[in-house]
Amino acid sequence: MGKLPEAASSFKPSSQFSLILRVRIVDRPGMLGKLTSVIGKAGGSLGTIALVSTSDQTLVRDIVVNASSEAQAGKVLKAIRRLSFVEVVSVLDQTFLLHRGGKIEVQPTRPIHTCEELSMIYTPGVGRVSTAIHERPEAVWDYTIKGNTVAIVTDGSAVLGLGNLGPEAALPVMEGKAVLFKAFAGINAFPICLKTQDVGEIVATVERIAPAFGGVNLEDISAPRCFEIERELGKRLDIPVMHDDQHGTAVVVLAGLLNALRLVGKRLAGVRIIVSGAGAAAVGVSSLLIEAGARDMIVCDREGAIYEGRAENMNPMKAWLAGKTNARRFKGPIGGALRGADVFLGLSMPGAVAPAELKRMGRDAIIFAMANPTPEVMPEEVPFARVVATGRSDYPNQINNALAFPGVFKGAMEARVRTITDAMLIAAAKAIAEAVPHASLGPRSIIPSIFDEAVCPAVARAVAEAAGRRLSRVNGHRAPAVAAGRALSGARLS
Repeated sequence: MGKLPEAASSFKPSSQFSLILRVRIVDRPGMLGKLTSVIGKAGGSLGTIALVSTSDQTLVRDIVVNASSEAQAGKVLKAIRRLSFVEVVSVLDQTFLLHRGGKIEVQPTRPIHTCEELSMIYTPGVGRVSTAIHERPEAVWDYTIKGNTVAIVTDGSAVLGLGNLGPEAALPVMEGKAVLFKAFAGINAFPICLKTQDVGEIVATVERIAPAFGGVNLEDISAPRCFEIERELGKRLDIPVMHDDQHGTAVVVLAGLLNALRLVGKRLAGVRIIVSGAGAAAVGVSSLLIEAGARDMIVCDREGAIYEGRAENMNPMKAWLAGKTNARRFKGPIGGALRGADVFLGLSMPGAVAPAELKRMGRDAIIFAMANPTPEVMPEEVPFARVVATGRSDYPNQINNALAFPGVFKGAMEARVRTITDAMLIAAAKAIAEAVPHASLGPRSIIPSIFDEAVCPAVARAVAEAAGRRLSRVNGHRAPAVAAGRALSGARLS
């Protein structure tokens, strides 16, 4: 199994540590029951149990066991191997099985059965299409993959919550992102993992490969370089560029917060929000919340509250935050800032705030602990909160960027926008929030499931409408590649 920090373990078993154990058991009554009891006592959670084969004296079974960490999975295996009536034949890690050979591939959109089809798809017929695009460059959107393809660009400098792991280690994450683009929006996406962390080289490289893509999703690039890269590419490219760690996170946080506030009868403009963290995600979230109407916000880093005039551990983005937040000029650690607060947004690291400090919050506290893979606090530690959200799929209220970025890019590319604006992001957040029916809204259901097929089309429409375009039909991954009002120009090629 790949190594995660021990801090990444949780209080309950998770599918990220899911093992398939093939065991040979003595065929006597009660043996399987004893085995499962040992697994449970060692902290494992049982999944599927399947009979593989039988003999006169033994049975071979495959047993799925979820653990809470690699260390805890090892304890389960050790306990099983102590049993005299059980032989562990093999151990397979399901997460690694799902990644073997990669998670994406390139497929043709049309089969080739005849020489005639080949002559149209490739030479000589393709030359006519190339000539037409040369004469009318905008035709590239209709007759190539560009109009429905996103480059997922990273330098591997901020991979999940694991740090600067480099481009190769970032590749599985980018592949996963490509899977989500295709599954939820029908968008083709390809990982571009760059072996450089120089801002100028990254910008120049992306600028050179941009002709093949209709959008650029920046991913897992550390702050503050990510801000400069996004800004420079926005100036140079005529296709939408979005750093998802900033803006995708911000959209889903705003969506969840709007519903949480609706649940407790409060308004965004009237609540006090404390943000833990001052990296890319925290900057993106804070900026969008301000644009959406938040008025009372304090952002804290390791040094405590950020305020105008602070000299220690500052950078240009923190200086920007200081000018936009903390109107009271509060100075001190996050524990003091939390006293009487309505909302806590964790975008930092495990242990950045203690449950006792969060208990100082006001009535109907809303806690979004979103550090990955382990939250600032686990939901079990804050039972006093009215609403708790995390970035994890094994707890209610998952703040998952996959609710936002497929629809945001779908709407932006369909509308042919050059820039994704705050107005589009706010519209996307409202569409996600409205996807939770009023009757279903509750402390454990402030955000829709990422598998809700209505979300992506609703987000795409909202983004396009905020851009001044109305799409005639967008049905998630079944959406047409051509936006409303833009007919195929086949007549030019006849």
